[in-house]
Amino acid sequence: MLQSHDVAARRRIFRELHVSGCFVIPNPWDPGSARYLEQLGFQALATTSSGVAWRHAKADGQMSVQEVLAHLREMVVATRLPVNADFEGGHAEDAAGVARNVRLALETGVAGVSIEDSTGDPDAPLREIPAAVERMRAARRAIDEAGGEALLVGRAENFIVGRPDLDDAIRRLEAYSEAGADCLYAPGIRTRAQIEAVVRAVAPKPVNLLVGAASEFTLRDIEAMGVRRVSVGGALARAAWAGFMTAAKQIASDGRFDALAHAASGAELNGLFRGSP
Repeated sequence: MLQSHDVAARRRIFRELHVSGCFVIPNPWDPGSARYLEQLGFQALATTSSGVAWRHAKADGQMSVQEVLAHLREMVVATRLPVNADFEGGHAEDAAGVARNVRLALETGVAGVSIEDSTGDPDAPLREIPAAVERMRAARRAIDEAGGEALLVGRAENFIVGRPDLDDAIRRLEAYSEAGADCLYAPGIRTRAQIEAVVRAVAPKPVNLLVGAASEFTLRDIEAMGVRRVSVGGALARAAWAGFMTAAKQIASDGRFDALAHAASGAELNGLFRGSP
C-alpha cells in the first residue's frame, strides 16, 4: 500500500501534466503491461475497463466494483506513475452510490477517476443530462472530501454507444465541466472538425482524445488541435490478444508454429521483471 505522501505526489504530478502541452496516457491491462509502459518512459497510465475484463474472461462492463477496486490496487502498486482509473459509470445506479464508490477508488491511490454517462441499456444507452450531471457532482464531492487532489474526468459516450451526435456530446461535456470535471473526454470522435469543436467548447479545461486504431494524425497533429492528453483505451490489450489469437489459431488449425517467430524474447521479459516487487 502506498504512503499518503506518495499518493499526494503522484496526484500533484498528474495535475501538472494537464496544464500545458500534450502527453500520451496509455492503457495497460495488468501489472506486467504497466511496468513495461513505465519503462518506455510514459509519464502516466490509465486503466482500461475492456482490457481488464478480457483478462478475467469477461466482457467489457461485466466486472464488479470489488473486482475493479482490486485491479486498481494492483495497478497502483505495480508502477511509480500516476494511474487514472477507468471507473465506467461509477458502478452504481444512483448518485449516492457513485460517491461511495469513487471514495473507495480514491483509497486505492489512483490519481484520477473517469466517470461516463452510458447506461449499458442498448435501447437507452445514454443517461439524461440532468441525471448524468448529478452523478458527476457526486463524484466531484467525493474527490473534494478526500482532499481534492485527484483529477475527475467527465466522459460523453455518444460516439461509443451508437449515438454520434456531436452537438449533444458537447452539451454533455459542457455540463460535466460545470459540474466539476477537470478533464473532458468524448471517446469516438475522430475528425479534425470534431476534435477542434470539443476543444473549443470546454476550453480552457483539458481534453482527452481516444486513439484506439490507426490514425491519420500524429501526436504533433493532435497537440496542434489543442488536445492535452491521448489515451488508447483497450487497443493495446486488443493488439496483445491479436498476436496470441493468431499464433494459437495457426497451431490449432494448421499444426504450424510460424507465428511464434514474432514472440517476445523470454530473456527480455525476464530482464524487465527481474527484481520487481
